[in-house]
Amino acid sequence: MSGVGNIIGELAEIVGAANALIGADAAEDYGHDEALATEAVRPAYVVRPGSTEEVAGIVRVAAAQGVAVTARGSGSGMCGACRPSAEGIVVSFERMNAVLEIDAGNQVAVVQPGVTLSELDEKARAAGLTYPVSPGELSASLGGTIATNAGGMRAVRYGVTRNNVLGLRAVLGTGEVISSGGRIAKVSSGYDLTQLIIGSEGTLALVTEAIVKLQPKLAAERTVLAPFGDLDAVIKAVPRIIASGVAPSILEYIDALTMAAITYTAKLSLGIPDAVRDKTQAYLVVQLENAESSRVDEDVEKVGELLGELGAIDIYVLDGNPAHRLIEAREHAFWTAKAAGAHEIVDIVVPRQAMPEFFAGVRALVEKIGSGSGVAGCGHAGDGNVHLAVFQADQDVRAELTHGMFELGMSLGGAISGEHGIGREKKPHFLALEDPAKIELMRRIKTAFDPAGILNPGVLFD
Repeated sequence: MSGVGNIIGELAEIVGAANALIGADAAEDYGHDEALATEAVRPAYVVRPGSTEEVAGIVRVAAAQGVAVTARGSGSGMCGACRPSAEGIVVSFERMNAVLEIDAGNQVAVVQPGVTLSELDEKARAAGLTYPVSPGELSASLGGTIATNAGGMRAVRYGVTRNNVLGLRAVLGTGEVISSGGRIAKVSSGYDLTQLIIGSEGTLALVTEAIVKLQPKLAAERTVLAPFGDLDAVIKAVPRIIASGVAPSILEYIDALTMAAITYTAKLSLGIPDAVRDKTQAYLVVQLENAESSRVDEDVEKVGELLGELGAIDIYVLDGNPAHRLIEAREHAFWTAKAAGAHEIVDIVVPRQAMPEFFAGVRALVEKIGSGSGVAGCGHAGDGNVHLAVFQADQDVRAELTHGMFELGMSLGGAISGEHGIGREKKPHFLALEDPAKIELMRRIKTAFDPAGILNPGVLFD
């Protein structure tokens, strides 16, 4: 390996001296994401490229010297996937933050990875369009959401990131640049490299440009809030709502403890009487949207009647500011849980119909393990993605509890992560519970993309 002076000199030649930093000169934020149980690590180098060619040059230097490379967007990930190696290079995409094109005719945008979701949506709105992927943190970068295949509340209608990315430009671990997909809705020409890179958490390639789908921005919107006296009744209502044909844009469950915490934090009053709140174990939030107000009103009436039949204690229709503030408070549930002292956040996904069995199993696990453990949360009921805040300071006890929840979710046909990824936090559970043949195949795929093993080592695999 070359000395520090040689490597930083080569990197500075590629990106300019102002954009090539020794780790000690870089901000502490480059050493971590928002994972609660992963310690920060200061990287040896931080570089801020301005183009695909510069990214390729950085990777070629790293491959030649055997130096680890970790891509970084906004650092809003939640599983330690962008925590760097102590002797490695952080490639920060903060300078590659342009919306290169809004193509209204094809309803796509061409963007760089450092663009935040809020910036992209602002540009799209000017053309009457929207980027529908909304994982809850709009300061997240597009590149980061591609790396984790982020989803969010609107996935029940619009799908997750992989359903909304049509093409990529990316740099492999060799420094080679590839383009995949394009402004086309379907392709059947060999392996789908776009979909392989999405969700790979920076272990296969560094995305430098993306072509994403845009959707028409619908003007009329209503939110229905339904308190239930039983969590299982909430979950059992979900398939009935989806089967009704109303196509909700958001379909969320929020347990009573989490609802109390997020509304208190947001200073939000929803006008729910104490008598109703005291009987409520969980809430169902249904957001409906359409181009025409009359159509939304019809859907609201239909959903309200259905929820009443399914056991809702009452029905509240929210419009305008209260509705937006409730959705915003739900999106900030992670920050509320963090402020409340949560030690870990998990995002297990199971088939919708298995959610009552999953929650029953989680309750049994908490009771069995005891030791002051607590679990509370909310989630995307429409697609079975459960977000649980785990309160347990003892690391060993917490590992036993979370492993049990992961194992339970997988036994019901689900997966360890629905949208946050594996990163470093969930890696031990992933390697212990996943099919060894699949793990070995993933390793071989990584070797094909990254023969020197420099891209985000320690994430997904040891």
